Amino acid sequence: MSEALPGEGIEDKSLGELVALASSNVSALVRAEMDLAKIELKADAKKAALGSVMFTIAALMGGLIVILLSIALAYGLVALGIWHWAAFLIVSGVYLLLALGLIGIGYLRIRKIDGAKRTRRTLKDDLTMLRHRGDSDTPAITD
Repeated sequence: MSEALPGEGIEDKSLGELVALASSNVSALVRAEMDLAKIELKADAKKAALGSVMFTIAALMGGLIVILLSIALAYGLVALGIWHWAAFLIVSGVYLLLALGLIGIGYLRIRKIDGAKRTRRTLKDDLTMLRHRGDSDTPAITD
């Protein structure tokens, strides 16, 4: 393949040489863009991994805080004169009610999922159109 050398005019090259030169320049540009994208994605992946580790540590610490606050609440009930077993049972019951409420809300949200009704309908229409090839009565494609 020929390259344009310094001091050499492009007008001295044939059409085939110009096309080959343009093609090599475009492929080099595409390779450079791909390399840049790889480098950027690698850096972003490292940032995402570090961020997810931080979120995991924060979630673990949040769980520990909930446990400690639950124990503190139970002992607060004990200080009010409630038996130990009853205080811890009350705290557990509060969490059970909270969990049931969240399950109910999640269930209602999941029931609202449509399941891509429009996509199914348009795919069915497309298949019907392909089978009948427009307005003709004879199917073009059989099952």
